[in-house]
Amino acid sequence: MSKVVSALEGASFDGFAQVREIGPLGMITLRAKPDVVGLAEAVAAATGCALPAQRRILRVGDKAAGWMSPDEYLLVVPYAHVAATLALLAEKLAGQHHLAVDVSDARAVFRIEGPQAEQVLMKLAPVDFATLEPGELRRSRTAQVAAAFWAEDGGFTLVCFRSVAAYVMGLLSHSAQKGSTLF
Repeated sequence: MSKVVSALEGASFDGFAQVREIGPLGMITLRAKPDVVGLAEAVAAATGCALPAQRRILRVGDKAAGWMSPDEYLLVVPYAHVAATLALLAEKLAGQHHLAVDVSDARAVFRIEGPQAEQVLMKLAPVDFATLEPGELRRSRTAQVAAAFWAEDGGFTLVCFRSVAAYVMGLLSHSAQKGSTLF
C-alpha cells in the first residue's frame, strides 16, 4: 500500500498571518436530494452532525458536514475512517438514490490563521467577509481557481483541488506577506 501524503507535504508560510497545508484529510462528496429518506440519519451516523442547512458547515470533534449545493454535501472525517464511513453511508442509504465518493486524495486543505487571517482571503476571493457568519461555508474562487472555505477556531479552512495546491499555496503565501498587494 502506498504511503499517504498530502499535496504539499505540510508546506507552511508565516507572514502577517500563518498559512499551512493540513492534509491528508478524509473527505466524502455525498450527492443526494435533501428529501431522500434516511439522509439526515445517515449524515448523523457518519459525522455526528445534523444535515447542514444551505451554506452551513457543522462540526462535531474531528468530523464535519457541509452544504455544498442543493444536492451535495461535504463530509469530513479522519483520513483512516473514509472506507468505513462510505460503507456506513451505503448501508444507511441502501435503496435510496444517492452517490457517496471518496474525494480525499483529489483535494488539498489549508489553514489560514492569526488575527488578520481574513485579510489574506479578502485579497483573493470576491466575498463580503463582513457578512460571512461563523459556521458559514462559502464556495467561491481564490483568484481564478475553485475553492470552498469557512471560518473556525480563529482562522479559515480552505479546500481546493489537489491539482492546483501549489498555485493556491503561492497565492495564500503572497497574500499573507506584509505589504503585499495582488493584481
